[in-house]
Amino acid sequence: MELNLTIKARLKFSDPKDALAFQEVCEQYRQACNYVSDYVFNHDFELNSVKLNEVLYHDVRQRFHLKSQLTQSTFRTVTARYKTVQTQLCRNSNKYDSGKKDGDGKPVYITVQKDLNWLWHPIQFSQPQADLVRNRDWSIVDNGKTFSINTLKGRVKCGFFLKGFEEYLDGTWAFGLAKLVKSGKHWFLHISVKKEIAEMELTDIKHVVGIDRGLRQLVTTYDEKDQTAFYNGNAVLKKRGHYKELRRSLQARNTRNSKRRIRKMESRENRWMADVNHCLSKTLVSLYGSDTVFVLEDLIGVRFATEQVAKAQRYEQVSWAFFQFGQMLTYKAKKVGSMVVEVSAAYTSQRCPKCGTIKKSNRDKHHHEYHCPCGYRSNDDRVGAMNIQQLGTQYVSGVAHPKFEKQQANS
Repeated sequence: MELNLTIKARLKFSDPKDALAFQEVCEQYRQACNYVSDYVFNHDFELNSVKLNEVLYHDVRQRFHLKSQLTQSTFRTVTARYKTVQTQLCRNSNKYDSGKKDGDGKPVYITVQKDLNWLWHPIQFSQPQADLVRNRDWSIVDNGKTFSINTLKGRVKCGFFLKGFEEYLDGTWAFGLAKLVKSGKHWFLHISVKKEIAEMELTDIKHVVGIDRGLRQLVTTYDEKDQTAFYNGNAVLKKRGHYKELRRSLQARNTRNSKRRIRKMESRENRWMADVNHCLSKTLVSLYGSDTVFVLEDLIGVRFATEQVAKAQRYEQVSWAFFQFGQMLTYKAKKVGSMVVEVSAAYTSQRCPKCGTIKKSNRDKHHHEYHCPCGYRSNDDRVGAMNIQQLGTQYVSGVAHPKFEKQQANS
C-alpha cells in the first residue's frame, strides 16, 4: 500500500533578490492559471490537461513568459481544481418538491445532482503559487542541504528548515510535486512524499474502536473491551466563541487595519483548529497502536439542522473541521499499521446498542442521555460510539457496507 503525505519546508535566503524571483514566478503562474480557467469555463468544461496543452501551450508561454514545464503544470493545476469542485458539487445535491404526494400523503421530492454548470463564474486563483515538478522545476542538491528551484530568471539555490519532518529525508521516501507558496513573511515549499508500506490484514486486528465526533465531546471512543473515553470540547467552544466575538468587534470598525487583523486572526484560528485535530488523532493512534481499526461515521451528505440551533451559536455548531480530523487520523493510522473505516451514519444516535430498537425519542439531547424502554440507559455520545463500533465489527467480519436498517432492528 502506498502512503502519500505532504511535508512543509521553510526556505531561507542568502540574497533578498531570491524572494523577489519567487514572487515573480508565483504571480505569473497565478495569472496563467486564471487565464486557463477562463478558457475552460467558456468551452464547456473540457477537463483534459493534454487537450488544453495542445490548444493553449504557445499562447500561455508568450503571455506569461513561463518555462515549458511550468506552462504545462498550469493545465494540470486548473484541471485538478475543477475536478475537485465537480466532486464537491456532486456530493451536495438539491431536492425540489415535485408537487406530488405519495400513498401516505407526504410530498415527493426530486433529487437533482449538481454539476459544473452550477458555476456562475470561472474558478479564480487568488493566492500566488507555483506547482513544481521534481527534478525539472525543483531538486535537492548539496547532499540534501539545499533546494534548487526554477524561476523565470533561472535557478535559485536556497537553504531550508524542515523541523519535525527530518524522518522524510532518510532515503526511504520518494519526493514528487512541490508547491511554492508564501505565508506571512516566509516562503514555503510544500512537498508531496510517498512510501510503500505493508497493508494491514484483517486477520491481525487487535482493536476495533468506534469514534463519535461532536462539539460538546469532540471525540467519544468505544472499543471491544467496553472501554469509553471522552475528549471534552468545552474549552474549544469557549475559544471559538472568543474568536467570533473579536471578529464581530473588528468588523464593526470597518477600517483598513481592522480588516488586516481579521485576515491574520482567521489564519491563526485555522492553525489552532488544525493543531487540536493533530493532537486528538495522535493521541488515539498512540493509545491503540498498530493493528487497529478506527471506525468513523461517513458524514458526507449529513445535514446539520442549524435552524434548531440558536442563531448566536450556529457558527460554532457547523464550522468545526470534522473532515480534517478524519484525514489526519487516516494517515497517522496508516503509518503505524492501522486503518480507518467509514460506515453509514444512519440511526447511530437513535439505536439502542443492547436491544437494537431504533427510536428517535429515546435520545434526550438536552440532558445528553439515551434511555431505551428495555431498561438500558447511557450517555448519548457513548451510545453513538457503541453503535459505530458495532458497525466496525461487522465490517471486520466481512460485511462490505455495514448499515443499520430501522425495520430490521425493530423486528
